Amino acid sequence: MNRPVDAPKKIESILFVGNSYLAFNNGIGWHVSRLLAEGRPAYRLRSTSVSITGGGLDWHDLASYFRPDAVGSYRYDEHNNVVIQSPTRLFDVVVMLDGSQGPVHPALKDRFAEAARRFSAITRRHGAEPVFLATWAYHDRPEMTAQLAEAYEAAGRESDAAVIPVGRAFERVRAERPDIALHMADKSHPTLAGTYLAACMVLAVLFPGQEQSGWTSELDAATADYLQSVAGKLVQRTGETRIEP
Repeated sequence: MNRPVDAPKKIESILFVGNSYLAFNNGIGWHVSRLLAEGRPAYRLRSTSVSITGGGLDWHDLASYFRPDAVGSYRYDEHNNVVIQSPTRLFDVVVMLDGSQGPVHPALKDRFAEAARRFSAITRRHGAEPVFLATWAYHDRPEMTAQLAEAYEAAGRESDAAVIPVGRAFERVRAERPDIALHMADKSHPTLAGTYLAACMVLAVLFPGQEQSGWTSELDAATADYLQSVAGKLVQRTGETRIEP
């Protein structure tokens, strides 16, 4: 199990770094913000995603994302007005994920491990905490769940970083509720339910006690409630590291 991490007392900003898995269905980070805002309207979470389609974690230039007046320096509000942001800390947490096979493919796994070490050090050097999001198996290759989980957990142990076991959550839902489609027709990318489940897992790990939310996106309420409950129970059962808000 990964040790608890020294995160900020209140997480106000998250940088998500990865690939197209982050971006589908408006993005995992967007759903995390909506889930949190529904239960705590006064909570202002700044969520920023940098994704490279088809890319590995090592394709990113993480250090450049921390440069001033660049990533996250402005946003658009609900009325599409430009809002200039001048945060004292650019990001509190950096959530990282590799490509679908990056951590386990023979030709790529060493590149993932090296990037995970290097990016964790860069993240901490800039005053933020690294977190890894363990991705899910292809629909027709369920054995990938354990393989990916092991690789991400190893990276977490080496860098003393939290790991969000999203792949385990996909596995649980497929076993309990095969009627809920988590993969698109390509057997890889997430449906809305898959993205929502991933967001629920992020919420359960980073914001303990906030797992239940009335925000359902475009899912029916029963499905959304079930996916939220899976995330909350799985994180509690596995004892995965939670970062205190």
